[in-house]
Amino acid sequence: MKLRRSMLFVPGNNPGIMKDAHIYRPDSIMFDLEDAIAITEKDSARFMIFNFIQKFKDLYKKLGIETVVRINALDTEFGVEDLEFMVRSGIEVIRIPKTEKPEDVHEVEAHIERIEKEAGIEVGTTKIMVAIESPLGALNALAIAKSSPRLIGMAIGGEDYVTNLKTTRSPEGVEMLMGRSMIVMAARSAGIAALDSVYSDINNDEGFIREASTTKQMGFDGKSLIHPRQIELVHSVYTPDEKNIKKSLKIVKATEEALAAGKGVFTVDGKMVDRPIIDRAYHVLALAKAAGIKLEGNE
Repeated sequence: MKLRRSMLFVPGNNPGIMKDAHIYRPDSIMFDLEDAIAITEKDSARFMIFNFIQKFKDLYKKLGIETVVRINALDTEFGVEDLEFMVRSGIEVIRIPKTEKPEDVHEVEAHIERIEKEAGIEVGTTKIMVAIESPLGALNALAIAKSSPRLIGMAIGGEDYVTNLKTTRSPEGVEMLMGRSMIVMAARSAGIAALDSVYSDINNDEGFIREASTTKQMGFDGKSLIHPRQIELVHSVYTPDEKNIKKSLKIVKATEEALAAGKGVFTVDGKMVDRPIIDRAYHVLALAKAAGIKLEGNE
């Protein structure tokens, strides 16, 4: 299981931040070539990320940190050139901004496949993540989520999405509810990851935890982040706690005992256990194991 609790944005033109990002151990690092980079710095940022990935990709793999790059849209003068460099760099995932229809994915995928062939990279190696940032994208979320076998995740870009709704962000997040719901439902239907938007008030830990807890309850796998101090906070929300781990271990043990005894129906702590409860227990234990938590009875 690949955890995507935290996806840290890193500007592609800041070598100081880039070289230290892995120290904070996010699940994924997303190098940015789009919004964080001025037009005059697009070329230099592209070269910088290319060389950086070439040098450090083995270290990232050793640490279990996924490498992602947010390219510029293909309808800009920078998008195709971003792909030319990033696919050849060995980056693991290309994040497509402002995705609104399956054809947006198909166009990027065609370029990636061409570049992989030209570079002698096994076709299919480079994965794709999409960012939904408009009402149209949200309405097409299911079709987008099922558009390519390369697609491993779908994220919502809150600021653009809310701007396109002609409203503003609020602490309660009611303006995001419909978009978040459509995206997480589409991602789950397609069997890919669902990532929530950034929380921009980096000094409001209480607000961040509240929002992360809400999106976790909605079914998201994690959040995009803009500051390293948010990594520990989001991990504390998305990593199973001791109580849930113990409960899940108890359910799994009871399930194994029931199967061995030929029982089709059984209870745990006075509550009937059925397949969805068993599946959730196994999922909790898989998350815990992926997070490096030693489980009782497991080495």
